[in-house]
Amino acid sequence: MKHPLHMNEEKKKISFLINPKSGTQGKEQIIHHLEQKLDKEKYIWEVIYTEYAGHAVEIAAQKVKEEVYAVVAIGGDGTINEIARSLVHTNTKLGIIPCGSGNGLARHLQISMEPKKAIDIINKGVADVIDYGKINEVPFFCTCGVGFDAFVSLQFAKAGKRGPLTYMEKTLLESLKYEPETYELETEDSTLKYKAFLIACGNASQYGNNAYITPQAMLTDGLLDVTILEPFTVLDVPALSFQLFNKTIDQNSRIKTFRCQTLRIHRAKPGVVHFDGDPMMMGENIDVEIIRKGLQVIVPRYAGKSSINVLQRAQDYINGLKQLKYWQ
Repeated sequence: MKHPLHMNEEKKKISFLINPKSGTQGKEQIIHHLEQKLDKEKYIWEVIYTEYAGHAVEIAAQKVKEEVYAVVAIGGDGTINEIARSLVHTNTKLGIIPCGSGNGLARHLQISMEPKKAIDIINKGVADVIDYGKINEVPFFCTCGVGFDAFVSLQFAKAGKRGPLTYMEKTLLESLKYEPETYELETEDSTLKYKAFLIACGNASQYGNNAYITPQAMLTDGLLDVTILEPFTVLDVPALSFQLFNKTIDQNSRIKTFRCQTLRIHRAKPGVVHFDGDPMMMGENIDVEIIRKGLQVIVPRYAGKSSINVLQRAQDYINGLKQLKYWQ
């Protein structure tokens, strides 16, 4: 289904992809806002509905061939993942009108959860280039992880507005029934063994719904932020839950964090991993890497102008690698 408008070569072409199955808000309402608010002087636009899992990957690849200016995801992190996979290392930009349940990437980029404001950002058309990750060659843009992380991120995407803090506490209590696994982690600089409930790798800082699993992650520093949650008890649950929302999980004594460019996770048996909130079975060895500056994204004008100095980040990275050696 398409609503193409008249062609005029000076205007930029933009395709809006809607996953009719995902998310929370009325999609028809969003189309109504588009008709009202999208800058018709600047853009020629169309709306395309995805029909099955993986369809957005194909549509976005086709749009790259057609040299459209941007493909805009009207959906959540899963829809964004499918579209962005086809846009990496191209001139076609990713736009986001968030209406999924977690919206981790949009929140990190400070894109408004209100469709009208998200459309304003697209009208301004300011683009930034961000990093992305790969887990066993599958691209991810927000977070990926193993262990209980797969369960947490899935539960979390469903939490929506149902009192996330209480929800998180329930989820963490649930996790205590899980047997922590032993993982061997190999970075470009060292190898370590951990007993852990979960290992999360962040390109962005959160799962969605403002649960910050890798709170210091930046989308433009060429580094993965890794969070390891070591075995914990019922007594740790309130603090862990609170710190996830407070961006301070990295200060918890049950948490280890470090940064790296490549990470190999070795575990005793195959199991579930998640990337951008989607689960997938993978084997004993999981390779995670970061790819620098691979995706153009339409962002709010002032987003991402972080005051953290790049040299400071580099120093943190070196200190982190040293710290890994101390833990051995």
